[in-house]
Amino acid sequence: MCIVGQPLAPYGGQRPGNDSAAAAAALHQVPKSARCLGRFIRFDPTTAVPCGRRRAAAAAMSSSRTGACKMALMVNVALSSIGARRRRKRSLVMHKKKRMILPFVPSKDGARRLKQLESLATALTTSKTEFSNELTYMPNMAPRSSNLARLEVGGIQVLQKEDKESIQLCRTMQKRGEFPPLLVVFDSQEGFTVQADGNIKDMTFLAEYSGDVDYVDNRENDGCNCLMTLLMSANPSQDLVICPDKRANISRFFSGINNSTPDGKKKQNVKCVRYDIDGESHVLLVACRNIVCGDKLYCNYNGYENAYPTNHFV
Repeated sequence: MCIVGQPLAPYGGQRPGNDSAAAAAALHQVPKSARCLGRFIRFDPTTAVPCGRRRAAAAAMSSSRTGACKMALMVNVALSSIGARRRRKRSLVMHKKKRMILPFVPSKDGARRLKQLESLATALTTSKTEFSNELTYMPNMAPRSSNLARLEVGGIQVLQKEDKESIQLCRTMQKRGEFPPLLVVFDSQEGFTVQADGNIKDMTFLAEYSGDVDYVDNRENDGCNCLMTLLMSANPSQDLVICPDKRANISRFFSGINNSTPDGKKKQNVKCVRYDIDGESHVLLVACRNIVCGDKLYCNYNGYENAYPTNHFV
């Protein structure tokens, strides 16, 4: 029996000294079969104190060559059994970490928030557009009953409970007049654009794409350059788009990227995602990376269908 912390009696009955010759002599007395077990049992020949969790196995093995062989077989079987149990417990399924939508953080400075709202009001007035922060269903256009998320053939996500709570919180803040730190700025080349008026974290909710809902067939010859796909069904006559030409919010002024160039795709810092919210399709604009104050916001107006031409985008 070995007591942890006390040296074992060496092979041959004498305790080896500190010199290398004595250590070599002690190691030479170990049966060859035992020395072959180095991959199973490790021991220190200079102190004859076995290392690891198998001290008892090493002590019993040193008594005789037969005992060493039996112990080797026992250790081998035991280790194989332990390894098998560990392999069975280890899961082969890799779970992707869920990314949750974050509520936006309004600017703390009231004067700054007022300036942001004034910039949006100027852009809407210049564009002769009425402010609307939700989807609108007008007569002689697609009715609300046509917006059924279950008709979507692909590319739509179900809004999870945690994300739904974040969106509801953002809508409550918007009703109080609190909005994301965004500023609408006129660009001589691109027209009205949106830039961050504060730092924005990745996965932050920025806006819902709003406007009138209509059938795609009704807008084939539409001159509006900011149509957004709302629903793609198996029946093309039921496909829906959002038309922000008459009613819209700040999402109308987000710049679109040029899908045909690598540099255009690098600009994207906002993603447009279609979500199933209470059975209806909605398009949410969410930051897809950290955005620094002063950065211009770019999104991809095309989904998986790539039906919207963007070759003319800057």
